[in-house]
Amino acid sequence: QVQLVESGGGLVQPGGSLRLSCAASGISFNNYALGWYRQAPGKQRELVAGITRGRSTNYADSVKGRFTISRDNAKNTVYLQMISLKPEDTAVYYCNARLDIRSSWGQGTQVTVSS
Repeated sequence: QVQLVESGGGLVQPGGSLRLSCAASGISFNNYALGWYRQAPGKQRELVAGITRGRSTNYADSVKGRFTISRDNAKNTVYLQMISLKPEDTAVYYCNARLDIRSSWGQGTQVTVSS
């Protein structure tokens, strides 16, 4: 059974930093492409950052230069380092693991950027 568990969300002031983690189980982690998505109230879920098996990365324009995605295959964990956070980064952040047509989601972690 595939399980993705996010952690690291919380309340942070504008300009602050957070690191999100997503621990995976039940999959051959090395083979999966991984991504972080977010969904703000009243908005559609959007891709924030992705990383392939070969560690190629891509980012939404809105987070380039501020967010960094990485993966640790030994720990079956994907990370999202976020710096210079803005109020518009406030959302529930979801981890996704994808291989071919298989796609699994975590339960999400809330990130709130506010003074």
